[in-house]
Amino acid sequence: MSTGGDAAATGGPVLSLRGVSRTIDGTEVLRGVDWEVHAGQRWVVLGPNGSGKTTLVRIATMWEHPSAGTVELLGQRLGRTDVRRLRARVGFTSAAMADMLRPSLTALEAVMTAKHAALEPWWHTYDEEDSRRARAALQRVGCGHRADHRFGTLSSGERQRVLLARAMAQEPEVIVLDEPNAGLDLTGREELIGTLRDLAADRATPPLVLVTHHADEIPDGFTHVLLLRAGGVLASGPISETLTSASLSECFGLDLALERRHGRWTARAAGS
Repeated sequence: MSTGGDAAATGGPVLSLRGVSRTIDGTEVLRGVDWEVHAGQRWVVLGPNGSGKTTLVRIATMWEHPSAGTVELLGQRLGRTDVRRLRARVGFTSAAMADMLRPSLTALEAVMTAKHAALEPWWHTYDEEDSRRARAALQRVGCGHRADHRFGTLSSGERQRVLLARAMAQEPEVIVLDEPNAGLDLTGREELIGTLRDLAADRATPPLVLVTHHADEIPDGFTHVLLLRAGGVLASGPISETLTSASLSECFGLDLALERRHGRWTARAAGS
């Protein structure tokens, strides 16, 4: 699997946002965001509902345009590149994608369709190499034994791991996961967090960006955090220095006590 593509080869950032703002129907959803992701980094984008997390990653992966600012992805600037080809180099998924795939597709078919960013396998032609890659990706996330099962029969946690395999199948140069734990029960959540922990530890994994609003969903091995509040960057940097009780409290507007044990974070209301 690629670990950073052209940008990594030249020592530049894999992803770079400068002064990015986004206004929707007169509401400023993002304002003046500066952010860089480099090869080997594993980022968490953390913030409350409505803080602009999903808009940020959709702009970062060139599915949306900012109202102001510049976006560079894998060395290519938005507005000066063919975004359709560039998106093929990015593994992007979200919890909502599970509802977009036909339940009768097999897990293998769901993963293979990533080759053309399609939702149905009959729109394109696939070969044995595509099948091999899809099976390898499913195996890597612990769902190899479910390859021939229908997507709709899988548990919610298994479906999210299949979507993760789908994001990885075409050897992307960066992987962006928008709230993949949304809607999962405790078992599904912990299984997915374990899978992400293993991916973070694997040097062959390209840069990772995980969006969440729960500190306890941050897998061990993630290196950096971006804290968003009301569309602006509250703090950004190495997770061990940036994620503190004070910064998390300011981010969520609540007095919180943050602890880390055995590589996992927990947050609770101070004094509770």
